[in-house]
Amino acid sequence: MKDTTRRRTGRTLAALLATDGLVHLYWATGLTWPAPDERTLSLAVLGTEVSFGPPVVLPLAALTLTGAAAVLAHARGQGGRPARLVTAAVAAGLAVRGLAGLGWAAGLLDSPADGPFRTLTLALYTPACLGFGWAAARLARAR
Repeated sequence: MKDTTRRRTGRTLAALLATDGLVHLYWATGLTWPAPDERTLSLAVLGTEVSFGPPVVLPLAALTLTGAAAVLAHARGQGGRPARLVTAAVAAGLAVRGLAGLGWAAGLLDSPADGPFRTLTLALYTPACLGFGWAAARLARAR
C-alpha cells in the first residue's frame, strides 16, 4: 500500500471510529438524537431494547476512540506492533458486524422483520462495516 494511500485510509477510518465514539459519549449524557427516546434509539441501532446509559455506552466510546487513535498511529507508521494489532482487531470487528448484517439480510440470523433496524442494517450498517472492515484489513497488513 502506498504511503499516501495508507495515511488517507487511516485518517478516514480513524474519523469514522472517532465519530462513533463521540456519538456514544453524546448518548452517555442521556440525549438520544437522532431518535426521540432511548427505546426508539435502541430498536433502530440494535434491533432490540437495550440501555443506552453511561455504563453501557461509555466503554463502547472508550473502545472506539482507542481504536481510532491506534489506527491513526499505525497509518502514520507509529505505535509499532500494538497499533497494528489494534488495527487488525478493528478490521475483525467490522468484518464480523458486516457478516452478521449479511446473515440478517439473508434470514440466517434472527432480526426484527420490519422497522428501522432492518432498513439501517441493509442500507448503512452492513455496507459501511464491510467496506471499512476491508480497508482496515488492508491497513493492518501494511508495514
